[in-house]
Amino acid sequence: MSAHRESPADSESPGRLRRNLLTAVGGLLLGGCDALSRTDWFPGILKAGETLSRRVQHAVTARKSMAEEFTERDLSPTFRSNGTGNPNDAAYQALAQAGFSNWQLQVDGLVEQPMGFSLEQLRAMRSRVQITRHDCVEGWSAIGKWKGVPLADVLTLVRPIAAARFVVFHCADPMDGHGTKYYESIDMEDAYHPQTILAYELNDATLPIANGAPLRVRVERQLGYKMAKYIMRLQLVDSFAAIGRGRGGYWEDQGYEWYAGI
Repeated sequence: MSAHRESPADSESPGRLRRNLLTAVGGLLLGGCDALSRTDWFPGILKAGETLSRRVQHAVTARKSMAEEFTERDLSPTFRSNGTGNPNDAAYQALAQAGFSNWQLQVDGLVEQPMGFSLEQLRAMRSRVQITRHDCVEGWSAIGKWKGVPLADVLTLVRPIAAARFVVFHCADPMDGHGTKYYESIDMEDAYHPQTILAYELNDATLPIANGAPLRVRVERQLGYKMAKYIMRLQLVDSFAAIGRGRGGYWEDQGYEWYAGI
């Protein structure tokens, strides 16, 4: 667990209580959700519970509200790496050895103008800096300072068509020996949220490989497993039917909630 100074982030607001509950439940499911997700009955229960959770969430809180932001005095001494720390993927390793100079973020799917963006191009765009708290479903938290380009600005350039409902983040890190790579997704409401950024810096330094270089997403009103690292491609879709097991993310395929917001 990352140690960090006591700060206003530790207060038990209603949003914090819900996030803590999600973290606790996620931790309990961590060991057993994979087997359960392969049964005929458990995914249906999860889907029904998730639908109710999202309806309640929309009823009691504004999705456009901002996550709490902090000052540099609140920064954690370290921001730990979780999950993959250095993707065991030949193409990614070649990009890393070249300092990601020839990396490109591909943005396609249900857009009028598919585009590729170099890291230099993303850095030249309007940036946003935010100091926020990251809460992992495993029970640890850390406060970090992130800099990146608002996802909304990238979407403005590619012009999503009306049918687009979700942004899928395709990543470089392999999750098994069968070619499965990490992926995640958010809906268009979160995609256009002002705190949703494609981050290329952490704590005033280039984003380390351990934390997701060259690019990771920050969706500050959701739990850590939604913050995809090592992003290679953004795909705009109208459903998840043709992606993974059709549930919107790698961990969701194992039984986690798709919407993990506060």
